[in-house]
Amino acid sequence: MAQYTKHPVAAPPIAPERESTGHLLLRAYATLVLFAVFAHTAVYNLVGEVGAGVIMALFLLGSLAIGIPMLARGRPHPFAWRRLPWAALAYTVLALLSVAWSQWRLPTILTWVLLAAVTVNALLIAHALVWHEIVQTLGSAFKWIIGLSIALELTVSLVLHHPLLPNFATLPDGDVDPHWYWVRDNFFDGGRIQGIVGNSNVLAIICLFAIITFGVRIALRARWRVTHALWIVAAAYLMFRASSATAYLCALAVAIVLLVAILIRRTRTPGGRTRIYATCGGIVAVAVAALVVFREPLFTALGRGADLTGRTDLVWAKVIERAAQHPIFGNGFSSPWIPTDPAFDGWIVDHGITVFHAHNMWLDVLMQLGVVGLVLMAAAYLSLLWRAWFFAVDRPRWDLRADRPFSPLTLLPVLFTVVLLVQGLAESTPIMLWGWMLLVMFSFKLKAVPLVGIGLSERSRVTERGHEARRVP
Repeated sequence: MAQYTKHPVAAPPIAPERESTGHLLLRAYATLVLFAVFAHTAVYNLVGEVGAGVIMALFLLGSLAIGIPMLARGRPHPFAWRRLPWAALAYTVLALLSVAWSQWRLPTILTWVLLAAVTVNALLIAHALVWHEIVQTLGSAFKWIIGLSIALELTVSLVLHHPLLPNFATLPDGDVDPHWYWVRDNFFDGGRIQGIVGNSNVLAIICLFAIITFGVRIALRARWRVTHALWIVAAAYLMFRASSATAYLCALAVAIVLLVAILIRRTRTPGGRTRIYATCGGIVAVAVAALVVFREPLFTALGRGADLTGRTDLVWAKVIERAAQHPIFGNGFSSPWIPTDPAFDGWIVDHGITVFHAHNMWLDVLMQLGVVGLVLMAAAYLSLLWRAWFFAVDRPRWDLRADRPFSPLTLLPVLFTVVLLVQGLAESTPIMLWGWMLLVMFSFKLKAVPLVGIGLSERSRVTERGHEARRVP
């Protein structure tokens, strides 16, 4: 039973502020969107190409139905039009305009609708949720993906006792290439697992995102810290079993950036920062040079070829050849490629499957939207990296006080950005679906609210235990 003093000087008790039902539903919608975007391949394998397209179209309509009344009423706060991620939006506009010169108009239109749906939902989440809520919804989406991945892998191994094909198709007679499987039934035999996303590399990267998110939640002293630690263990196990060389390199990059950020935070003088930047820059340069020189034994030790599993000869050479045909504005937007379209069907085939992206985000952009698109994408990611870095290492300050403590939450955007940039060297995911979602969402949020707990959208309420978000007039 709650007790309080009746002393005449003491203030009467105040009931804790509660979230409205509408805002709880909004957070649930944001979690659903993030789950559907991060696990888009699971949705595709479950309901097929048409079903996955319909679901993303419904999310686009849903975000418009939620966002337009918000803008009209100025809730939960006025929309920060001047803080929009203009480079990313310019890329989106260029992608739409490319219909005029596209070599594959139908894929351009279809994939642009997908890009628009992800963009609008990313802007909605960044506008409607505060920083702590964004981290919380990311964590919720990752829990669903990790939990369902373990459940599906166990179901296939313990109940079905055979691999599972997309859309629950019947296994054909004879040998089937493992790359066709949704789940390979490898949970107990030590092979690579794929989870509900049906791809070991994607599962490993999502698990790395989950480890970062849950680690930040623990550092924030959020509730259920032991549970978050258990989720980290589960994510680390799935990441290990996915055995993705790209994810391992991303994890190494995250560890280095995290260490440098912590050192910069503890430095009190500009000269100290300069020395750390110079030292770490030299170490990174030596590490990159060593990676280039010793890439063959390194990738062999990781179970991969020096040609990045056929990327250089099988994929990149053909992409560069097609990009050279229209170098300025490209051949037309299509992220991902539509394997059934004549322009891509049978163009690049790996293990009997038509490849649907260039396995390098920069080459993919160059082929689709040329040098102009490449400049816009580089501007979008460099802007995000710049803002995310100083969001992480600069002490929060909005008045004369300069001794406020750092928040662990401010490390999350830069660590996510590093993962995307490193992954983009071997995959095209950072320019589509959840990669694009994170780019737009973090770019907009960092520009609109550069301080945790302070800013236009940080409402006057406690979002995490011990972390009060105050609204500045």
